[in-house]
Amino acid sequence: MDFSERIQQYDFDFDGLAARIAAVSAERAAAEIPRALDSVAAGIELDLDDLVVLLSPAADSHLEAMARAAEHLTRKRFGRVIQMYAPMYLSNYCHSTCTYCGFSFGNKIKRLTLSVSDAVKEARLLHDAGIRHLLLLTGEDYKETPIDYLAEVCGILSGLDGAASGGDDRESESADARPFSFSSISLEVYPLKEDEYRLLRSRGMDGLAVYQETYDPRRYAEVHLGGMKKRMQYRLDCPDRAGRAGMRKIAVGALLGLSNPAADAAYTALHARHLMKQYWQSQVSLSLPRMRFAEGVNEIPNVTDREYVRYLFAMRLFLPDAGLNLSTRESPALRDRLATLCVTHMSAGSRTEPGGYSGADSTEQFSVEDHRSIAQVSAMLEANRIEPVFVDWSPVLK
Repeated sequence: MDFSERIQQYDFDFDGLAARIAAVSAERAAAEIPRALDSVAAGIELDLDDLVVLLSPAADSHLEAMARAAEHLTRKRFGRVIQMYAPMYLSNYCHSTCTYCGFSFGNKIKRLTLSVSDAVKEARLLHDAGIRHLLLLTGEDYKETPIDYLAEVCGILSGLDGAASGGDDRESESADARPFSFSSISLEVYPLKEDEYRLLRSRGMDGLAVYQETYDPRRYAEVHLGGMKKRMQYRLDCPDRAGRAGMRKIAVGALLGLSNPAADAAYTALHARHLMKQYWQSQVSLSLPRMRFAEGVNEIPNVTDREYVRYLFAMRLFLPDAGLNLSTRESPALRDRLATLCVTHMSAGSRTEPGGYSGADSTEQFSVEDHRSIAQVSAMLEANRIEPVFVDWSPVLK
């Protein structure tokens, strides 16, 4: 059963769930949150009613207790480690019109798609900086970055093919031929078919990241005005197709600020739990990025830091074994604090434009808040007695 089918079985819709969260009283929170935290400590899985209370504004009075429980649970399940990764944009061409994205089709921006050899050079910079978990991204343009292009890039960066085999220009003969040793290559691209995920899996891709953006059908239609991204259900079932294709890692998320953030957080949690139960051999993680300024995006809904950490604590308590990803969209101070409490994966030194690490002239997808280098973020973690982990041994151990 795909998640779109499971949603139809719920006895609520998006607006109804948002109303349930908002209606939680201080008295209910005071009675139920301690019980929920006791259940977490006893290893008992929380249910939707618990999640509703933990996400509610009434839970603000219990943030310290939620933080302590989230920290304890994170250290118990994951240890004092943070998995480091870096995004690498292959293209900012896009044929979808999305009101919140700098790559939106109608935006007059500097567009660029990296050649295979340029993608290899860009990846080399991250590899030499110590990155071994790579997230490859594109806009939603099937022709500009077709499946065979993605397969070729994955094949080289995974070490299946020679590093200099990207012979799409004359520079390939002088390219750095050292083999790559990326231990994980994930893609955040347009939704694909199941057989296409199987193909990419055979070429070294082992992870999928896909953001639903919002689970609110009405709002989804309002912010996706053209292109393939208008197909909400096709995107919604994308992680299920990847799970059936044997993808080792699956990440889902919502962009907080597009609709009711608490309800979007709740649906993200339900989506992640569905995937964890349906595809138990896959590692499931989630992200709750907040909107940021970008080309054509000048108004940002205010999701406060206090709200944000409440949602993240609720995610950890509801999903003890799920990874929590935190990108450079957030401020250094907030990232430093959350690294000690509940997150398990962090990016560093990120650029959100194709060729950004090598200084190419192209437009970024959004502005980042944390501009620190990989080495600086690693030093911060070590100062907090957290080990930054770059190599993933799970493919060997599995």
